Amino acid sequence: MRPAEPGRAPAPGVGVPPGLSALRAAVTRIGTTLDEDTTYAELTREVARQVGGAAAVLLSGDRGGSRYEATVGNPALLPDAWWSAAEPRQAAGPADGGFLPLVTGPAGLAVRVPLATAGRCYGVLVSAREEAPYTDAEAELLTFLAEHAASHIRHAREHDAVSGIVGKLQRALLSQPGRPHPNLDVATRYLPVGQSALVGGDWCETVRLHFGRTLLVVGDVMGHGLEAAVDMAAYRSSLRYIASADLPPHRVLRQLDELAADEPDRRPATCLIAQVDPNRGQVTFASAGHLPPAVLDGQGRTSLLPVPVGPPLGTGLGGYEPATCRLDPSQALLLFTDGLVERRGEDIDRSLQRLTEVDFRAASGLEDILDTVLARLEARHTEDDVAVLAARLRRRDQDRTTGDGAITAS
Repeated sequence: MRPAEPGRAPAPGVGVPPGLSALRAAVTRIGTTLDEDTTYAELTREVARQVGGAAAVLLSGDRGGSRYEATVGNPALLPDAWWSAAEPRQAAGPADGGFLPLVTGPAGLAVRVPLATAGRCYGVLVSAREEAPYTDAEAELLTFLAEHAASHIRHAREHDAVSGIVGKLQRALLSQPGRPHPNLDVATRYLPVGQSALVGGDWCETVRLHFGRTLLVVGDVMGHGLEAAVDMAAYRSSLRYIASADLPPHRVLRQLDELAADEPDRRPATCLIAQVDPNRGQVTFASAGHLPPAVLDGQGRTSLLPVPVGPPLGTGLGGYEPATCRLDPSQALLLFTDGLVERRGEDIDRSLQRLTEVDFRAASGLEDILDTVLARLEARHTEDDVAVLAARLRRRDQDRTTGDGAITAS
Protein backbone atom coordinates (compact mmCIF):
# COMPACT_ATOMS: atom_id res chain seq x y z
CA MET A 1 0.00 0.00 0.00
CA ARG A 2 1.61 3.27 -1.12
CA PRO A 3 1.51 6.43 1.00
CA ALA A 4 -0.42 9.33 -0.44
CA GLU A 5 1.54 11.90 -2.40
CA PRO A 6 1.99 15.31 -0.70
CA GLY A 7 -0.79 17.70 -1.66
CA ARG A 8 -3.35 15.00 -2.47
CA ALA A 9 -6.07 13.78 -0.13
CA PRO A 10 -6.03 10.01 0.43
CA ALA A 11 -9.02 7.88 1.28
CA PRO A 12 -9.49 7.38 5.03
CA GLY A 13 -6.63 5.36 6.43
CA VAL A 14 -4.78 5.13 3.12
CA GLY A 15 -1.76 7.08 4.35
CA VAL A 16 -1.26 5.09 7.55
CA PRO A 17 1.83 2.83 7.55
CA PRO A 18 0.70 -0.77 7.19
CA GLY A 19 2.97 -2.13 9.88
CA LEU A 20 5.86 -1.76 12.27
CA SER A 21 8.53 -1.93 9.56
CA ALA A 22 6.94 0.98 7.70
CA LEU A 23 6.69 2.98 10.92
CA ARG A 24 10.33 2.27 11.68
CA ALA A 25 11.27 3.49 8.20
CA ALA A 26 9.25 6.66 8.77
CA VAL A 27 10.96 7.61 12.03
CA THR A 28 14.45 6.98 10.61
CA ARG A 29 13.81 9.82 8.17
CA ILE A 30 13.26 12.31 11.02
CA GLY A 31 16.16 13.57 13.16
CA THR A 32 19.03 12.51 10.91
CA THR A 33 21.16 15.44 12.11
CA LEU A 34 21.55 17.67 15.16
CA ASP A 35 20.33 20.66 13.15
CA GLU A 36 16.96 21.88 14.40
CA ASP A 37 15.76 23.35 11.09
CA THR A 38 16.61 20.12 9.29
CA THR A 39 14.50 18.17 11.78
CA TYR A 40 11.48 20.42 11.16
CA ALA A 41 11.84 19.95 7.40
CA GLU A 42 12.16 16.18 7.77
CA LEU A 43 9.06 16.06 9.99
CA THR A 44 6.79 18.00 7.62
CA ARG A 45 8.04 15.99 4.63
CA GLU A 46 7.20 12.75 6.38
CA VAL A 47 3.78 13.96 7.52
CA ALA A 48 2.87 14.95 3.95
CA ARG A 49 4.19 11.62 2.75
CA GLN A 50 2.05 9.65 5.21
CA VAL A 51 -1.30 11.51 5.27
CA GLY A 52 -1.10 13.76 2.20
CA GLY A 53 -2.07 17.41 1.97
CA ALA A 54 0.13 20.15 3.41
CA ALA A 55 2.22 20.22 6.58
CA ALA A 56 4.11 22.96 8.43
CA VAL A 57 5.35 23.92 11.88
CA LEU A 58 4.80 27.05 13.92
CA LEU A 59 7.44 27.51 16.60
CA SER A 60 7.05 28.86 20.11
CA GLY A 61 9.44 30.45 22.60
CA ASP A 62 12.46 32.46 21.41
CA ARG A 63 12.04 31.23 17.84
CA GLY A 64 8.29 31.68 17.78
CA GLY A 65 6.67 33.82 15.11
CA SER A 66 3.50 34.46 13.17
CA ARG A 67 4.35 32.48 10.06
CA TYR A 68 4.69 28.83 9.17
CA GLU A 69 8.09 27.24 8.69
CA ALA A 70 9.26 24.11 6.85
CA THR A 71 6.07 24.12 4.79
CA VAL A 72 5.49 21.12 2.49
CA GLY A 73 2.60 20.87 0.03
CA ASN A 74 0.09 23.54 -0.92
CA PRO A 75 0.27 26.33 1.72
CA ALA A 76 -3.25 27.48 0.75
CA LEU A 77 -4.60 24.44 2.59
CA LEU A 78 -3.21 25.62 5.93
CA PRO A 79 -5.44 27.57 8.35
CA ASP A 80 -4.58 31.02 9.64
CA ALA A 81 -1.41 31.01 11.69
CA TRP A 82 -3.18 32.61 14.67
CA TRP A 83 -5.17 29.41 15.14
CA SER A 84 -2.05 27.27 15.10
CA ALA A 85 -0.25 29.67 17.44
CA ALA A 86 -2.97 29.44 20.12
CA GLU A 87 -1.73 27.86 23.33
CA PRO A 88 -2.00 24.05 22.93
CA ARG A 89 -3.70 23.54 26.29
CA GLN A 90 -4.38 19.90 25.56
CA ALA A 91 -0.73 19.07 24.86
CA ALA A 92 -0.33 17.26 28.14
CA GLY A 93 -3.73 15.58 28.11
CA PRO A 94 -3.29 11.79 28.37
CA ALA A 95 -6.74 11.02 26.97
CA ASP A 96 -6.06 12.13 23.41
CA GLY A 97 -2.26 11.96 23.40
CA GLY A 98 -2.04 15.69 22.69
CA PHE A 99 -3.89 15.56 19.36
CA LEU A 100 -5.95 18.76 19.09
CA PRO A 101 -9.42 19.08 17.55
CA LEU A 102 -10.19 19.22 13.84
CA VAL A 103 -11.06 22.57 12.34
CA THR A 104 -12.23 23.68 8.95
CA GLY A 105 -9.41 25.19 6.95
CA PRO A 106 -9.54 27.32 3.79
CA ALA A 107 -10.01 24.27 1.54
CA GLY A 108 -10.73 21.40 3.90
CA LEU A 109 -9.76 20.04 7.31
CA ALA A 110 -6.71 20.85 9.43
CA VAL A 111 -5.30 19.51 12.68
CA ARG A 112 -2.48 20.57 14.96
CA VAL A 113 -0.27 18.42 17.15
CA PRO A 114 2.02 19.85 19.86
CA LEU A 115 5.75 19.37 19.27
CA ALA A 116 6.19 18.34 22.89
CA THR A 117 8.36 15.96 24.88
CA ALA A 118 9.50 15.68 28.49
CA GLY A 119 7.04 18.39 29.54
CA ARG A 120 8.38 20.96 27.10
CA CYS A 121 6.58 22.26 24.01
CA TYR A 122 8.59 23.65 21.08
CA GLY A 123 5.62 24.59 18.89
CA VAL A 124 2.92 22.83 16.88
CA LEU A 125 2.79 20.61 13.83
CA VAL A 126 -0.05 21.53 11.48
CA SER A 127 -1.45 19.14 8.89
CA ALA A 128 -4.23 20.07 6.44
CA ARG A 129 -5.89 18.40 3.47
CA GLU A 130 -9.04 18.57 1.38
CA GLU A 131 -12.30 16.89 2.42
CA ALA A 132 -11.13 13.49 3.77
CA PRO A 133 -11.34 13.51 7.59
CA TYR A 134 -8.41 12.32 9.65
CA THR A 135 -8.86 8.84 11.11
CA ASP A 136 -7.92 7.80 14.64
CA ALA A 137 -4.99 5.84 13.27
CA GLU A 138 -3.72 8.92 11.44
CA ALA A 139 -4.15 11.00 14.57
CA GLU A 140 -2.06 8.50 16.52
CA LEU A 141 0.59 8.48 13.78
CA LEU A 142 0.88 12.28 13.67
CA THR A 143 1.17 12.45 17.45
CA PHE A 144 3.92 9.83 17.41
CA LEU A 145 5.89 11.58 14.65
CA ALA A 146 5.58 14.95 16.43
CA GLU A 147 6.83 13.48 19.73
CA HIS A 148 9.70 11.78 17.91
CA ALA A 149 10.71 15.05 16.24
CA ALA A 150 10.39 16.97 19.52
CA SER A 151 12.76 14.53 21.18
CA HIS A 152 15.38 15.20 18.49
CA ILE A 153 14.83 18.94 18.80
CA ARG A 154 15.46 18.69 22.54
CA HIS A 155 18.72 16.81 21.90
CA ALA A 156 19.74 19.37 19.27
CA ARG A 157 19.21 22.28 21.67
CA GLU A 158 21.06 20.50 24.47
CA HIS A 159 23.94 19.82 22.08
CA ASP A 160 24.04 23.49 21.03
CA ALA A 161 24.07 24.58 24.68
CA VAL A 162 26.98 22.27 25.55
CA SER A 163 28.85 23.27 22.39
CA GLY A 164 28.43 26.92 23.36
CA ILE A 165 29.96 26.32 26.78
CA VAL A 166 32.86 24.37 25.26
CA GLY A 167 33.40 27.12 22.70
CA LYS A 168 33.63 29.79 25.39
CA LEU A 169 36.17 27.71 27.31
CA GLN A 170 38.20 27.10 24.17
CA ARG A 171 38.26 30.79 23.34
CA ALA A 172 39.45 31.52 26.88
CA LEU A 173 42.30 29.04 26.38
CA LEU A 174 43.25 30.36 22.95
CA SER A 175 45.26 33.36 24.09
CA GLN A 176 47.52 35.07 21.59
CA PRO A 177 51.30 34.86 21.93
CA GLY A 178 53.02 37.72 23.71
CA ARG A 179 54.67 40.59 21.87
CA PRO A 180 58.34 40.18 20.92
CA HIS A 181 60.86 43.00 21.11
CA PRO A 182 60.57 45.59 18.29
CA ASN A 183 63.85 44.32 16.80
CA LEU A 184 62.14 41.05 15.83
CA ASP A 185 59.19 40.45 13.50
CA VAL A 186 57.00 37.44 14.31
CA ALA A 187 53.92 35.89 12.68
CA THR A 188 51.98 32.84 13.85
CA ARG A 189 49.16 30.61 12.58
CA TYR A 190 47.09 27.98 14.35
CA LEU A 191 44.79 25.45 12.66
CA PRO A 192 42.86 23.07 14.94
CA VAL A 193 42.01 19.68 13.49
CA GLY A 194 38.33 19.10 12.68
CA GLN A 195 35.42 21.53 12.49
CA SER A 196 34.10 21.47 16.04
CA ALA A 197 37.20 22.56 17.93
CA LEU A 198 38.64 26.05 18.23
CA VAL A 199 41.80 25.00 20.00
CA GLY A 200 43.69 21.82 20.78
CA GLY A 201 47.08 20.98 22.21
CA ASP A 202 49.38 22.87 19.80
CA TRP A 203 50.58 26.34 20.72
CA CYS A 204 53.01 29.18 19.99
CA GLU A 205 54.42 31.67 22.45
CA THR A 206 56.82 34.63 22.54
CA VAL A 207 58.36 36.03 25.72
CA ARG A 208 60.40 39.23 26.00
CA LEU A 209 63.71 38.85 27.80
CA HIS A 210 66.33 41.37 28.91
CA PHE A 211 68.78 43.10 26.54
CA GLY A 212 66.49 42.95 23.50
CA ARG A 213 66.26 39.16 23.39
CA THR A 214 63.05 37.23 22.70
CA LEU A 215 62.09 33.65 23.50
CA LEU A 216 60.18 31.88 20.71
CA VAL A 217 58.33 28.67 21.60
CA VAL A 218 56.18 26.06 19.87
CA GLY A 219 54.68 23.12 21.74
CA ASP A 220 52.46 20.11 21.07
CA VAL A 221 50.51 18.38 23.84
CA MET A 222 49.62 14.74 23.23
CA GLY A 223 46.02 14.26 22.05
CA HIS A 224 43.34 16.59 20.74
CA GLY A 225 40.35 18.59 21.86
CA LEU A 226 39.49 20.31 25.09
CA GLU A 227 41.50 18.03 27.39
CA ALA A 228 44.70 18.67 25.42
CA ALA A 229 43.87 22.40 25.38
CA VAL A 230 43.65 22.51 29.18
CA ASP A 231 47.12 20.96 29.51
CA MET A 232 48.38 23.29 26.79
CA ALA A 233 47.27 26.26 28.89
CA ALA A 234 49.11 24.82 31.90
CA TYR A 235 52.34 24.44 29.92
CA ARG A 236 52.08 27.99 28.58
CA SER A 237 51.48 29.39 32.04
CA SER A 238 54.46 27.48 33.45
CA LEU A 239 56.65 28.60 30.57
CA ARG A 240 55.92 32.28 31.15
CA TYR A 241 56.72 31.92 34.83
CA ILE A 242 59.99 30.04 34.25
CA ALA A 243 61.07 32.32 31.38
CA SER A 244 60.84 35.34 33.69
CA ALA A 245 64.03 34.07 35.36
CA ASP A 246 65.88 34.56 32.02
CA LEU A 247 67.30 31.04 31.93
CA PRO A 248 68.91 29.52 28.81
CA PRO A 249 66.50 27.42 26.70
CA HIS A 250 67.71 23.99 27.84
CA ARG A 251 67.24 24.94 31.50
CA VAL A 252 63.76 26.27 30.77
CA LEU A 253 62.90 22.87 29.33
CA ARG A 254 64.39 21.10 32.35
CA GLN A 255 62.18 23.03 34.75
CA LEU A 256 59.11 22.58 32.56
CA ASP A 257 59.78 18.84 32.52
CA GLU A 258 60.12 18.66 36.29
CA LEU A 259 56.89 20.60 36.87
CA ALA A 260 54.94 18.43 34.45
CA ALA A 261 56.39 15.19 35.86
CA ASP A 262 55.10 16.16 39.32
CA GLU A 263 51.54 16.22 37.97
CA PRO A 264 50.58 12.62 37.05
CA ASP A 265 47.49 13.72 35.11
CA ARG A 266 49.41 16.15 32.90
CA ARG A 267 49.79 14.90 29.34
CA PRO A 268 53.30 14.71 27.86
CA ALA A 269 54.24 17.36 25.34
CA THR A 270 56.96 18.15 22.85
CA CYS A 271 58.46 21.62 22.83
CA LEU A 272 61.01 23.64 20.87
CA ILE A 273 62.50 26.84 22.30
CA ALA A 274 64.52 29.44 20.39
CA GLN A 275 66.20 32.31 22.23
CA VAL A 276 66.82 35.04 19.66
CA ASP A 277 69.55 37.63 20.34
CA PRO A 278 69.40 40.28 17.55
CA ASN A 279 72.35 42.24 18.97
CA ARG A 280 74.63 39.25 18.48
CA GLY A 281 72.82 37.91 15.43
CA GLN A 282 72.38 34.44 16.91
CA VAL A 283 69.74 31.98 18.06
CA THR A 284 70.05 29.33 20.78
CA PHE A 285 67.73 26.31 20.52
CA ALA A 286 66.68 23.48 22.82
CA SER A 287 64.26 20.67 21.97
CA ALA A 288 62.10 18.34 24.04
CA GLY A 289 61.14 15.63 21.55
CA HIS A 290 60.21 18.19 18.90
CA LEU A 291 60.86 18.37 15.17
CA PRO A 292 63.80 20.58 14.12
CA PRO A 293 63.38 24.24 13.13
CA ALA A 294 63.85 25.40 9.55
CA VAL A 295 65.66 28.45 8.22
CA LEU A 296 64.81 30.23 4.96
CA ASP A 297 67.64 32.09 3.20
CA GLY A 298 67.42 35.20 1.05
CA GLN A 299 66.88 33.10 -2.11
CA GLY A 300 63.81 31.31 -0.70
CA ARG A 301 65.62 28.03 -0.04
CA THR A 302 64.83 26.04 3.09
CA SER A 303 67.09 23.93 5.29
CA LEU A 304 66.64 22.19 8.63
CA LEU A 305 68.81 23.16 11.59
CA PRO A 306 70.43 20.38 13.65
CA VAL A 307 69.22 20.57 17.26
CA PRO A 308 69.86 17.88 19.92
CA VAL A 309 66.53 16.27 20.83
CA GLY A 310 65.76 15.45 24.47
CA PRO A 311 62.80 13.53 25.91
CA PRO A 312 59.27 15.02 25.77
CA LEU A 313 58.14 17.17 28.68
CA GLY A 314 56.49 15.32 31.52
CA THR A 315 58.78 12.30 31.52
CA GLY A 316 61.03 13.65 34.28
CA LEU A 317 64.14 12.41 32.42
CA GLY A 318 65.67 15.80 31.56
CA GLY A 319 68.82 15.71 29.44
CA TYR A 320 68.25 18.78 27.25
CA GLU A 321 71.14 20.36 25.35
CA PRO A 322 71.49 23.76 23.64
CA ALA A 323 72.52 24.45 20.05
CA THR A 324 73.43 27.90 18.70
CA CYS A 325 73.48 29.20 15.14
CA ARG A 326 73.98 32.52 13.39
CA LEU A 327 71.02 34.49 12.00
CA ASP A 328 70.92 37.60 9.82
CA PRO A 329 68.01 39.76 8.62
CA SER A 330 67.93 38.08 5.20
CA GLN A 331 66.93 34.80 6.82
CA ALA A 332 63.68 33.71 8.43
CA LEU A 333 63.13 31.10 11.14
CA LEU A 334 60.27 28.62 10.91
CA LEU A 335 59.15 26.74 14.03
CA PHE A 336 56.25 24.31 13.65
CA THR A 337 54.39 21.35 15.14
CA ASP A 338 54.28 17.95 13.47
CA GLY A 339 50.80 18.50 12.03
CA LEU A 340 52.36 20.79 9.42
CA VAL A 341 54.46 18.06 7.80
CA GLU A 342 53.42 14.59 9.02
CA ARG A 343 51.10 12.55 6.81
CA ARG A 344 49.59 9.11 7.38
CA GLY A 345 51.78 6.32 6.00
CA GLU A 346 54.69 8.65 5.17
CA ASP A 347 58.14 8.42 6.73
CA ILE A 348 58.96 11.48 8.84
CA ASP A 349 62.21 12.06 6.95
CA ARG A 350 60.24 12.27 3.70
CA SER A 351 57.75 14.61 5.39
CA LEU A 352 60.52 16.97 6.43
CA GLN A 353 62.07 16.75 2.98
CA ARG A 354 58.81 18.00 1.47
CA LEU A 355 59.17 21.10 3.64
CA THR A 356 62.70 21.76 2.39
CA GLU A 357 61.45 21.50 -1.20
CA VAL A 358 58.98 24.36 -0.79
CA ASP A 359 60.00 27.39 -2.87
CA PHE A 360 59.63 30.62 -0.88
CA ARG A 361 61.13 33.01 -3.45
CA ALA A 362 57.76 34.71 -4.03
CA ALA A 363 57.15 35.17 -0.29
CA SER A 364 58.23 38.67 0.63
CA GLY A 365 56.98 38.89 4.22
CA LEU A 366 56.35 36.56 7.16
CA GLU A 367 52.62 36.34 6.44
CA ASP A 368 53.45 35.36 2.86
CA ILE A 369 55.80 32.68 4.18
CA LEU A 370 53.05 31.21 6.36
CA ASP A 371 50.51 31.36 3.53
CA THR A 372 52.95 29.57 1.23
CA VAL A 373 53.93 26.76 3.58
CA LEU A 374 50.35 26.09 4.68
CA ALA A 375 49.16 25.96 1.07
CA ARG A 376 52.03 23.90 -0.37
CA LEU A 377 51.86 21.31 2.43
CA GLU A 378 48.02 21.30 2.38
CA ALA A 379 47.95 21.93 6.12
CA ARG A 380 44.22 22.69 6.16
CA HIS A 381 43.50 19.05 5.32
CA THR A 382 45.81 17.49 7.89
CA GLU A 383 44.68 14.99 10.52
CA ASP A 384 46.44 16.84 13.35
CA ASP A 385 46.52 20.34 14.83
CA VAL A 386 48.97 22.75 13.21
CA ALA A 387 50.89 25.56 14.87
CA VAL A 388 53.59 27.43 12.98
CA LEU A 389 55.70 30.49 13.85
CA ALA A 390 57.86 32.55 11.51
CA ALA A 391 60.40 35.12 12.74
CA ARG A 392 62.90 37.49 11.15
CA LEU A 393 65.36 40.03 12.54
CA ARG A 394 64.55 43.63 11.75
CA ARG A 395 67.13 45.40 9.64
CA ARG A 396 68.80 48.41 11.20
CA ASP A 397 67.28 50.72 8.59
CA GLN A 398 63.82 49.56 9.75
CA ASP A 399 64.44 50.94 13.23
CA ARG A 400 64.96 54.38 14.60
CA THR A 401 66.79 55.49 17.71
CA THR A 402 64.93 57.49 20.36
CA GLY A 403 66.44 60.32 22.33
CA ASP A 404 67.46 58.05 25.22
CA GLY A 405 69.26 55.63 22.92
CA ALA A 406 66.56 52.92 22.95
CA ILE A 407 65.75 51.15 19.67
CA THR A 408 62.08 51.15 18.70
CA ALA A 409 60.12 49.95 15.69
CA SER A 410 59.66 52.41 12.86
